[in-house]
Amino acid sequence: MRPRRSLGQSFLVDRFVADALAALAEPGSGRPVVEIGGGLGIVTRALLDRGVADLTVLERDPRLARHLRSTFGEAVDVVEQDAREYRVPDGATVVGSLPYSAATAIVLGLLPRRLPRIAVLLQKEVADRLAAGPGGRAYGRPSILARLYGEPELLREVGPEAFYPRPEVTSRLWAHTAGPGPLPVTSVPRLEELVRRLFSSRRKQLGNLLPALVGGSSAAERLAAEADWPKGWSRLRPEQLAPEAFFRASDRWTWRAGPPRTDSDPTAGPGPRP
Repeated sequence: MRPRRSLGQSFLVDRFVADALAALAEPGSGRPVVEIGGGLGIVTRALLDRGVADLTVLERDPRLARHLRSTFGEAVDVVEQDAREYRVPDGATVVGSLPYSAATAIVLGLLPRRLPRIAVLLQKEVADRLAAGPGGRAYGRPSILARLYGEPELLREVGPEAFYPRPEVTSRLWAHTAGPGPLPVTSVPRLEELVRRLFSSRRKQLGNLLPALVGGSSAAERLAAEADWPKGWSRLRPEQLAPEAFFRASDRWTWRAGPPRTDSDPTAGPGPRP
């Protein structure tokens, strides 16, 4: 079965990697499992071998969906649908080797569902961003959102030889465990807007960025104090603040409607959304 370039297909063919991915899905938990991108069925087989009894496999390619149905029969429920349009059942685990072109959108769409466990194989650059801590170039909005919803884990790298055809990039296993209790912010859209505005000029110091958002230096000093930002915050850049600093600041930021965002004004943004 030939991969389709139009779908960006690159099949995982390494059984050891497939088994590692299945193990990360915590098959002994008894939770239903949704596999994204069944492909040739190598991860599907690993999940069944590890005892997963309630398994749904998403596969948008009709050829591969037919292959999976003929291979596994009634042992799995094959759904022919794009993962970005499928609603994963509450309480399910998500696992899969994600297509590079849609991986970030898929993961960021899953995080707000607060699913107990996500275990996926991603392009290394994407996995690094989703698990990055403050202080590096990889740290940004995806990193902060992953921390908002729980605990990300960055695991082993997977070389191109694990796929057919071989991609030009390295992959990496990434997992996420949902955090307990309420979220540490009262408004996720407000947090996302604050992070977007600050990181749109990430090389500037916060002492130059924050006053423009809150109406002046005095208001910026007050917000930073209320949010318990570190001493000397005005000389730091956004990438040097921990996620929790953004969480606290977003709850104290008065989000006012402003002029429409334009290319010449990267810090402008819309007013609150419903």
